Amino acid sequence: MGFFFELTEILNSFSPEIIWILMLVFCFCSILIFLRLFGNNGIFIYSALAVIAGNIQVLKTVDFFYSPEPVALGTVLFASTFLCTDILSEYYGKNEAKKNILIGFFSFLFITILMTITLGIKPSGNDWIQESLSNVFTPMTRFFLASMIAYLVSQYFDVWFFNYIKKVTAEKSLWLRNNLSTIVSSLVDNTIFSLFAWILLNPDPESLYNVIMIYILGTYLIRIFIAIIDTPFIYIARYFIPKINE
Repeated sequence: MGFFFELTEILNSFSPEIIWILMLVFCFCSILIFLRLFGNNGIFIYSALAVIAGNIQVLKTVDFFYSPEPVALGTVLFASTFLCTDILSEYYGKNEAKKNILIGFFSFLFITILMTITLGIKPSGNDWIQESLSNVFTPMTRFFLASMIAYLVSQYFDVWFFNYIKKVTAEKSLWLRNNLSTIVSSLVDNTIFSLFAWILLNPDPESLYNVIMIYILGTYLIRIFIAIIDTPFIYIARYFIPKINE
């Protein structure tokens, strides 16, 4: 416990932007490691963890230099799942990519139900963790619904669009289908989540203008940046596929 406390103190001494880049590289490298160790099953495992952790991480806000308002974390983890589906689509086929989407969805649904039951068990008088767990695992209903709807629609769209581009380009220009499918799918994800979370399911709806400028376009440039950065990783992934699957 002491080691991790000291480590977080050290990390806190750096700017949020540096740690954000470090996390981005860590996530992309982890995908390759999971792929090497477990093949396509490793991608399934990573995606399940990323969806669960991303929905927890999004509860934390950070001050970044480019935004006058605090920005929620989670973008890196959610964006990395698009790299997962693209790797599966490219090297294992679109059916495996679609399976990955459902695994991520049901993993988060499972942990949500499990922790709801856990919180529903009356704590002891000496319990000190109930309130902390409740803050993390009792998300507002509209955010849960918006997140899951956006995840399913954008991920299935990504698989379809990736394979469509692959077909029309005669399986050439991997960089094009990887970037274009992720960039467009990220916009779909941002748009659906923002519209549901801040307008359709919000008892006090935000104006459409604010939703577009702050919540949709506000983080979209980051998603484009991440899509470009992940390009080398989808090429490198070829060399991390276990030989039995080559």
